Amino acid sequence: MSHRPISAHEQTGFSVRAAAERLGIPTATLRSWNRRYGIGPAQDRPGRHRLYTEGDIALLTRMVDLIRAGSTPAGAAAAARGSALSFGDAAALVSAAFDLDTDVVCDLVEKHLRMYGVIDTWDGLCRPAFAKIVGRQLAGEGCVDVEHLLSWGIVAALHRTVPPATARMSAPLILACTGGETHSLPLEVLRAALAEREVGARMLGPDVPTAALADTLARVPVPATVVLWSQQEATALTSAIRACADAQAMVYVGGPGWDTLILPESARRLADLTEAVELLSASAAR
Repeated sequence: MSHRPISAHEQTGFSVRAAAERLGIPTATLRSWNRRYGIGPAQDRPGRHRLYTEGDIALLTRMVDLIRAGSTPAGAAAAARGSALSFGDAAALVSAAFDLDTDVVCDLVEKHLRMYGVIDTWDGLCRPAFAKIVGRQLAGEGCVDVEHLLSWGIVAALHRTVPPATARMSAPLILACTGGETHSLPLEVLRAALAEREVGARMLGPDVPTAALADTLARVPVPATVVLWSQQEATALTSAIRACADAQAMVYVGGPGWDTLILPESARRLADLTEAVELLSASAAR
């Protein structure tokens, strides 16, 4: 054990519980904000109590007020702290991706997530970056590797910044790409956006055969809610929708692969990420 004297500064401040009580929020919420938005004591102090200062409390009070006025936690954190990162700086992200600099890609996406949240980061930063890369591909430049590296960096940043929320077996939510579909990034983004609202989901990921999906639905004790993603028409499998219907699951479909298909009545299209989060959050709350 260390016998180093504890400074007066280290002895001052509020414990997590005391800070949460003063702010009128659960301790779990306070810890989540500390982890996701970097507000509060540093995370790299092993063996020492993490104490909130008066400055932390003042910033968090502002954040709580903004949330109660209708802001999202991410937006409230950015407004309360003062944003030092430009919203939607896709040029910097594309430049880092073409440099194959995974550290910078992950850092830019992670900072944007902490300041603006998942939906605004996806719509305002990531999608425009992909559009620029695709535009260069269509102009004849070979940059599929850049697209893949950017996708990996986004997933890594999502996992670090917005870890999975607890998935309730009483209201199972399953995210799966259809058989043959390998583009699972949109489902990763949806998973993270739901986790921001403390909605948990079971991620099956890319290329889930219809038989495997049916096996999953047979394992859950109650009818599930399922989101099926298809990027292209060739992978928009109505057999997956039928498997959901046979299991009495509520099924939503997302992605351009479904656009030209006449869907069974049991399936509902998801127009965009915002609609998906709203619908699935409401479903999970029932």
